[in-house]
Amino acid sequence: MKAITLDDYVNKYESIRMQRHNGILEVTLHTNGDSLVFNKTIHDELGFAFADIGADRENKVVILTGAGENFCADFDPESFKSFGGLGKDITATGWDQTYWRGRHNVITQLDIPVPMIGVVNGPAIAHSELALLCDIVLASETAVFQDFPHFGNGVAPGDGIQVMWMLLLGVNRGRYFLLTQQKLSAQEAFDFGAVNEVLPPDKLLPRACELAAQMAQKPPLALRYARLLLTQQLKRLMEDGVSIGLALEGLSAIDVERQQG
Repeated sequence: MKAITLDDYVNKYESIRMQRHNGILEVTLHTNGDSLVFNKTIHDELGFAFADIGADRENKVVILTGAGENFCADFDPESFKSFGGLGKDITATGWDQTYWRGRHNVITQLDIPVPMIGVVNGPAIAHSELALLCDIVLASETAVFQDFPHFGNGVAPGDGIQVMWMLLLGVNRGRYFLLTQQKLSAQEAFDFGAVNEVLPPDKLLPRACELAAQMAQKPPLALRYARLLLTQQLKRLMEDGVSIGLALEGLSAIDVERQQG
């Protein structure tokens, strides 16, 4: 079988822009070139993009960031409704697609076998776990962390966000964060240990590139095996949390729509 190369996937995805220099793959999530609006397109693409990235042995370090001024501050529920994934016509079959892809996204990200640097370039109101699942997390001074799309809309937070925030903040702080839609500034997230560095916006990506270049000098197997060791606990937690979490999130979404409809 032919080994996968960057040319095989660099232009494959509508909402994921990629470029690589000296083994450092920079991955930018976006919607039409601007800040990411989390919709069905990115939900469908993430897991397959992560799988392609993980299969390319020329990748030494991955930087994951967002375009524009926000990391992910908007959510488009309408885009999930056409196939019964959300909305008043939600079905078990429709939600099963959401369930499979949501689990796939998390597992394939953790299966990327080289270190990842998450760069939170601005507010992360939805799916902050994408950055937090990385090995090093840098945040802009403009960043704000919240989980609004779930409990804020009457839906149980079960897609991995619950695992990540309870792990990082501690059980009680994490539950408070999720149940009250608490907003954390970048500095507060740093103080709680959720991010590693807080930087001015113009210093953020250069710092990520600096760290990536340092790591890229290490022997390939040191990079790959360090990543494997440092994600073992997360993989176990996510496998348990997402498998039941997304199922219960779907049931709660159905209940919300039935009450509103």
